[in-house]
Amino acid sequence: MNPKVDAFFERAPRWREEMEKLRSIVLGCGLNEELKWGKPCYTWEGKNIVVIQGFKDYCALLFIKGYLVNDPSGILVKTGPNTRVGRQARFVDVKEVGRVAAALKGCVRSAVDVEVVGGKKVGVKGGKVVAKGGRKVGVKGGRKVAGKGGRKVVGK
Repeated sequence: MNPKVDAFFERAPRWREEMEKLRSIVLGCGLNEELKWGKPCYTWEGKNIVVIQGFKDYCALLFIKGYLVNDPSGILVKTGPNTRVGRQARFVDVKEVGRVAAALKGCVRSAVDVEVVGGKKVGVKGGKVVAKGGRKVGVKGGRKVAGKGGRKVVGK
């Protein structure tokens, strides 16, 4: 945990409990915690994956490359009508966060997978996870790997 992010949560005027629950979910996925743009940002190997945001009407977990994230539960929405890249999971109650915790973890893992394959769409073909263009993503030594050189991914 990052002391700068601790301070952010201590002075958050709204959504503190919801944002702290989101924080625990994201940290449980093995991401690094930083404070960027004045908000908690979670990274993997220097790549921005998600940002926790507080707004007037809701708090959100913003997926930086959300349009590429595998979201079978349909919890991610566009941040605005003209948005092309980012997607958010929005919340107004901590119970909502708890109900979709497993789906959020899946989305975070998918967002990391997207970074591993170079920001390309990740999907399933013939029971195997592949990147756009058919590049395989597999498991080696208990860790997800992708492409030439078998770069590691957080998780199993």
